[in-house]
Amino acid sequence: MKATPLRLSTADSDFDARFKERLHWSAEADAAIEKVVADILADVRQRGDAAVLDYTRRFDRLEAASVEALELTAAELRSAFDTLPSAQREALEHAAARVRSYHEAQKKASGESWSYRDADGTLLGQKVTPLDRVGIYVPGGKAAYPSSVLMNAIPAHVAGVGEIVMVVPTPGGEKNPLVLAAAHVAGVTRAFAIGGAQAVAALAYGTPTIPAVDKVTGPGNAYVAAAKRRVFGTVGIDMIAGPSEILVLADGTTPADWVAMDLFSQAEHDELAQSILLCPDAAYIDRVQQEIDRLLPTQQRAGIIAASLNGRGALIHTRNMEEACEISNRIAPEHLEVSSSDPHRWEPLLRHAGAIFLGAYTSESLGDYCAGPNHVLPTSGTARFSSPLGVYDFQKRSSLIEVSAEGAQVLGRVAVTLAEGEGLQAHADAARLRLR
Repeated sequence: MKATPLRLSTADSDFDARFKERLHWSAEADAAIEKVVADILADVRQRGDAAVLDYTRRFDRLEAASVEALELTAAELRSAFDTLPSAQREALEHAAARVRSYHEAQKKASGESWSYRDADGTLLGQKVTPLDRVGIYVPGGKAAYPSSVLMNAIPAHVAGVGEIVMVVPTPGGEKNPLVLAAAHVAGVTRAFAIGGAQAVAALAYGTPTIPAVDKVTGPGNAYVAAAKRRVFGTVGIDMIAGPSEILVLADGTTPADWVAMDLFSQAEHDELAQSILLCPDAAYIDRVQQEIDRLLPTQQRAGIIAASLNGRGALIHTRNMEEACEISNRIAPEHLEVSSSDPHRWEPLLRHAGAIFLGAYTSESLGDYCAGPNHVLPTSGTARFSSPLGVYDFQKRSSLIEVSAEGAQVLGRVAVTLAEGEGLQAHADAARLRLR
């Protein structure tokens, strides 16, 4: 088995065309997926629990007499935590503490209400309030993701969300104790062993057993992504996640095996994941390829890694680090490692990335699990205009306006003039009535 990422050089005349082709990934679900998802959503909306049970039997091969039987109780979550090996319990608690600390700092920086009064006594401000109830989707197909539980539930908890409802598929009825334990540690209110488009539908529309939520967050497969896209408007969603991505900017000073393994860390997610290296040192790129060849046979998910690197990976020789930064901004990657002896020299040049990992010791995997910042990040170039999941995703803002009698004399005349200019007489009259 070989993994040979595409070799490119920015000096090549056809670089732009080949680079664009390698980056291409269609975020549009195919027609068959859209049709299946549309039917599931309509069925769950109409039949509720009965439809959820039918699809759980069909897709997760899990028989249950009722949806109540699929609810994971607080006692079950606590038991899962208590029966973990001590090293896993301590790792979960340590990661959760760091994630909570980061999001508490985030809330203080941007998530508090504020107001002020101007010279005439008019009060203006913004009231920040948490959502009442959110649903978090935790993937459970190719792998189990307790880290996703922490990254979705903890910022919701810090934001002050009243009820956090978790859904997680358990194919064949196999429950991952780390996922259940993470739900206990993160403060999940209710949890259900269901997944897929039917879980998204249940959260969006509600069933006799599963309460309707205000927002659905968390990654999933193409069916989950299509379902989230379709229920948006009935509920809020965080983002439509594409395949995972890592971009490494390397100056050649980091051990080549470190960089090769960092490329593997995203490639092992699935065959469509993308791992790219940008480096001005051609000899160093050769060493990274040698380490890819050496290390690939040691990996449990070698087949997935090879498919990802062969299909979507790239090792790109740049003229210099400045050009590498420019290309990085064009890509706007989910994860961006600045694997350099002086990462702070290059960080100011980087404008678009979901998360930026500075220095050789900052592997992307630390951010995935326990550094503190959220690992739910924009993909497929959407870091150009969107942000990581955070406390702000679980809050909403209401404008506060209290106009004083004195202020109404000034603002009222402005409003009358503009309203009459728009031909809206009632607007103008409402303001005019308050004029002395």
